[in-house]
Amino acid sequence: MINVFEVQETNKMIEESNLDVRTITMGISLLDCCDNDVDVVCDKIYRKITEKAANLVKVGEQIELDYGIPIVNKRISVTPIALVGGSCCKTPEDYVKIAKTLDRAAHTVGINFLGGYSALVSKGMTPADKLLIESIPQALAETELVCSSVNVGSTKTGIDMDAVKMLGETVKKTAELTKDNDSLGCAKLVIFCNAPDDNPFMAGAFHGVTEGDVVINVGVSGPGVVKRAIEEVKGQDFGVLCDTIKKTAFKVTRVGQLVAQEASRRLNVPFGIIDLSLAPTPAVGDSVAEILQEMGLERVGAPGTTAALALLNDQVKKGGIMASSYVGGLSGAFIPVSEDQGMIDSVLEGALTMEKLEAMTCVCSVGLDMIAIPGDTKATTISGMIADEMAIGMINQKTTAVRLIPVHGMKVGDTAEFGGLLGYAPIMKVNEFDCSDFINRGGRIPAPIHSFKN
Repeated sequence: MINVFEVQETNKMIEESNLDVRTITMGISLLDCCDNDVDVVCDKIYRKITEKAANLVKVGEQIELDYGIPIVNKRISVTPIALVGGSCCKTPEDYVKIAKTLDRAAHTVGINFLGGYSALVSKGMTPADKLLIESIPQALAETELVCSSVNVGSTKTGIDMDAVKMLGETVKKTAELTKDNDSLGCAKLVIFCNAPDDNPFMAGAFHGVTEGDVVINVGVSGPGVVKRAIEEVKGQDFGVLCDTIKKTAFKVTRVGQLVAQEASRRLNVPFGIIDLSLAPTPAVGDSVAEILQEMGLERVGAPGTTAALALLNDQVKKGGIMASSYVGGLSGAFIPVSEDQGMIDSVLEGALTMEKLEAMTCVCSVGLDMIAIPGDTKATTISGMIADEMAIGMINQKTTAVRLIPVHGMKVGDTAEFGGLLGYAPIMKVNEFDCSDFINRGGRIPAPIHSFKN
């Protein structure tokens, strides 16, 4: 049983180490909003979201006051919109109409972001899926709070390379349509392999079809807390280091469990999962990179970085699973470039390259996340980078993702400003050798042999 004493134990973490609950995310099924008329669908979507989430922000703020725990974001995830609009959307513009409805509903209830403008196409695309993907650039350019994701691969099905090719072009078009804001639209688009149904983190959150009608998922965070704990065991062996991380992750997760249970009770909505991910921010002392450096690396990217990240990810999960029976989502350590000051510094000093980042994604929770690249990067090159990351997820039976931002008009050495939690990012060098013939083959990369477990 969680009690207030456990929360009080974390007061020092909150005050000195930037501990927070990164998000309370309400998942809402929109399957009952389907209809043959897009206007009817929009009306149903708006009414359901504004009714179910009417008190989400107020309850989150009240929990913050009652327990003194910062809750940074209040968010909503919805059923993948390609499914919801399949019967009524005949053009990309029809899907954009739904996106604008989602944005209006998000503004009405006062949340930070809404995720689920999504399609699941790991084995092939329906006409509805293609229309939604075609609509993404316009939808993200003409909305403020809507986030999009597309799952193009899985360990069980392989990788849909037709979708990968299409999404390389989609990323480029999104960058162009949002060029006046440093191509910010691309920061709201994630391409996945093995996407989880219950991820509370943006921009990749959606409410999977395996979920109930409404659910509360909570994402905890605490890079600063973990770093502070590691400082206290400086120079000690890996056994001590692992135990320290596990114990710290346990405490952080218990705080998230309390918030999740309180939000569930006050909103009268079932509790889903706790996501254990360490999610950094641009704030000083809230960096995953600094955790790795505290372990003994001069800079992230130095030899040993991948091993240190693997250790961190595993111990966070081990400690968190002891603290909650319902762990899900992504759970581990995010390594976005723009959102982590330590990662930014490592790129600027030449310690961290795109190739090292790709190696690190083999053991982290997500993938190539919030990475700014030159605006003239070819669509097929972006597709190739997506394909590489999807292959890592498929072969390793883990979630991987790509959130690349080809910033219009910028080149290596420039800096893109995104603002808020998204921070800023140096433009990173991309391998310019051509992969067009590979991407243009089309079809599907088959699932690996170890996927056959029936």
